[in-house]
Amino acid sequence: MGYRVAVVGATGNVGREMLNILEEVNFPVDKIHAIASRKSIGVQVSFGNSNIACEDVEQFDFSTVDLVLMSVSGSFSKQWAAKIGAAGPIVIDNSSAWRMDPDVPLIVPEVNPDDVDFAHKKNIIANPNCSTAQLVVALKPLHDRARIKRVVVATYQSVSGAGKEGMDELWDQTKGVFVLGPSEPKKFPKQIAFNVIPFIGAFNDDGYTDEEAKMWNETHKMIDPAIKLTVTCVRVPVMVGHSEAVNIEFHDPIDEDEARELLRESPGIIVIDKRDDKGYITPKEAQGEFPVFISRIRNDPTVEHGLNLWVVADNLRKGAALNAVQIAQLLDERGLIRTKALA
Repeated sequence: MGYRVAVVGATGNVGREMLNILEEVNFPVDKIHAIASRKSIGVQVSFGNSNIACEDVEQFDFSTVDLVLMSVSGSFSKQWAAKIGAAGPIVIDNSSAWRMDPDVPLIVPEVNPDDVDFAHKKNIIANPNCSTAQLVVALKPLHDRARIKRVVVATYQSVSGAGKEGMDELWDQTKGVFVLGPSEPKKFPKQIAFNVIPFIGAFNDDGYTDEEAKMWNETHKMIDPAIKLTVTCVRVPVMVGHSEAVNIEFHDPIDEDEARELLRESPGIIVIDKRDDKGYITPKEAQGEFPVFISRIRNDPTVEHGLNLWVVADNLRKGAALNAVQIAQLLDERGLIRTKALA
């Protein structure tokens, strides 16, 4: 049995990836709808071997579908997700709008799959922030084994995390350095080509950014509020793929060899960790792939029970579109999608 599925925000980077991955994993779709704002009506997007025309979100009848995947702004989601959920379908939302709502489960299937049972409280499930998604996949098996006390994270986040405008700006500035002359930053506050920017989002009063706060708030909701976590988020001149340097302190003993074997056996993870000049993963190699990759696993001798990890994933996939589709698969497996008769 298949489902009627709508992808809202279908013309964006993540919306297109959602359509691609639904087809790649053979998710049971009887009818697919691409939904976008009025300015994108009629724009063609691909689904498998077909092209489908975008429909207007203002005019679409969401009571006719079973499942909605959304990749839109937080403000747009606040305006639409609850209304869509009230019409019947479950909404899997990629924005930050609903992540900390106590009645909305925030889910990474490898981490807290049982929370999907609360999906019908508001008919909304939240996808975590892209940098959080890959982090918690790495942390959860280690926490289950040795109880994490404290985590220090530095992120290296690609420009695709800022959407198509971010990717275009890196491309244009890179060309400008060699060919066209310098161009003023528009999407980012400073030049991103051949540079790194230690600022993503907006500053909070404590000096951290909201991007950084998302990582500890979401980790607390999905894994354990007792974990102490401090973060520095950095934008780097990489098109696709987020990387993270992760330092972990544990309550209980665990060494690098045990951690390496545990992570190898954990869902959604591939360990690439050889101590030679090619024995690690980079974001370029992770691009287009499903798993979270972990390298550079080593003891931290400065604390009693400590490890360092290098964690990499495709932020458009595991950090966004793939995780949303995996949630849809989880709903399907547990029989939680309420279907409507096809006309």
